[in-house]
Amino acid sequence: MEFRGLFLPSLLLFSCLTATCYGMVTFSSLHRTLVVTASPTPGQVLKAGEDQITVTWSFNQTFQAGTDSTYKTVELKLCYPPISQVDRAWRKTVDDLKKDKTCQFKIVAKPYSSSDNSCTWTVERDIPSATYFVRAYAYNSDNVEVAYGQTTDSQKATNLFEVQAITGRHVSLDIASVCFSAFSILSLFGFFFMEKRKTRASQQK
Repeated sequence: MEFRGLFLPSLLLFSCLTATCYGMVTFSSLHRTLVVTASPTPGQVLKAGEDQITVTWSFNQTFQAGTDSTYKTVELKLCYPPISQVDRAWRKTVDDLKKDKTCQFKIVAKPYSSSDNSCTWTVERDIPSATYFVRAYAYNSDNVEVAYGQTTDSQKATNLFEVQAITGRHVSLDIASVCFSAFSILSLFGFFFMEKRKTRASQQK
């Protein structure tokens, strides 16, 4: 019994040390100290490869001065809200940020500044059709997440916008396809013409 009483606390201590060594960071442990806004209006549909998003972010001044003293870089990401995660395990939200699939698309990463930050980003061509919001993560000098901010509420249900993925073929591909088809037809006619000439020549001999 004595051994068991010593074993369990030791096991818990070992687990905590293991988690620390591997640098596990949970989203629930982060404070929302960044104020983030994005240009799309709620429900707006953006076209991938064409439309742009302007994002601004700053430190929330309601927090105590010096709270952001360890912030070194900020990374903006395009993220899936629950409405775009239904029946899609590959977009699943997990508290462990190393396993979390909520934010899969990087917008930009910049050195941290407490105010007057903004960037304009063209929605990339490979962004899939879905509903999105923007989240910012603040990282320390060890590149570990220490804080965040986002354009939606804690339930990820407000200020959402949509992206419409590129569908169909590109115009240049259509032109290339037509040219290739025409070349193939001409080549076929040329082949039959040459064969016919060879046949006539052999018959004349």
